[in-house]
Amino acid sequence: MMKWLPETLRRIGRDLLHSFLKGADAGVANPRTRRRRSTTGSSGRTTSHPYPGDFRGTPRISYRPADDGNADPGEIVWTWVPYEEDHTKGKDRPVLIIGRDGKWLLGLQLTSKDHDRDTRQEARQGRRWMDIGTGPWDEQNRPSEVRVNRILRVDPDRVRRIGAVLDKERFTRVAAAVRTS
Repeated sequence: MMKWLPETLRRIGRDLLHSFLKGADAGVANPRTRRRRSTTGSSGRTTSHPYPGDFRGTPRISYRPADDGNADPGEIVWTWVPYEEDHTKGKDRPVLIIGRDGKWLLGLQLTSKDHDRDTRQEARQGRRWMDIGTGPWDEQNRPSEVRVNRILRVDPDRVRRIGAVLDKERFTRVAAAVRTS
């Protein structure tokens, strides 16, 4: 039988409630349509941390998923990801959390686009991708890839929802690819 179903439903319920409660504070009625908060409110004061830029250096990678409602290393979350060329713009996408840097989470962006066909072009652009397969973070069950040579700083307050826990075997392979990038 599907032993994972009750746990998945419990997580979805918890994440929806968490999103709803956060959204209620921001005056948002529906957590599924909640938009990311801007870095400045109507009064001009800062409501969230401005993006300090991508993490540089060697991260301390750990695998510590915890069923606590917070984003933890080893979990795939949905959050706002700034574009590389302009950090003031970006889009909501899945991110694999791999560690921490002070108040920031460290993460790697995921995509369902297959980069195997354009590996050389991506390499010329300085982008390295790794296949991680399918998982519950993608509602359409599409194969995913993770970018292993761009480490994002993620504001924990901007995590919209936790999508899944990546199994330790795949996480270990991703961590090895990050370390050699």
